[in-house]
Amino acid sequence: MDPTFRFVSFADHRPRLNTTLRSLLAIFGGYGLAALAAATFSLALPLPRVDAVMAAVMLAFVVYLLAAIWVFAAATLVRAFAGLLLPAVILGAWLGALLRGAAA
Repeated sequence: MDPTFRFVSFADHRPRLNTTLRSLLAIFGGYGLAALAAATFSLALPLPRVDAVMAAVMLAFVVYLLAAIWVFAAATLVRAFAGLLLPAVILGAWLGALLRGAAA
């Protein structure tokens, strides 16, 4: 196997499809990641509830922006998807831990 082999998806050689899929990933994946970040940060920030929610929503706008930038800056479509999936898994685990801690 060639040591420079890298996985490419079917859309990496079709510019219109690649741009369309990256746009959808940036819009919907970025929204999902930002919503997950807002939920997690609103529970994690050590502020009064109203202030924590407002700060979390403002931080979520930054997360959405960074997610959209990442999707279009990644070398391949698979790397763009993985770059959104990894923080979503981390935030989801953190949110689950916060919810289990709040229930106890």
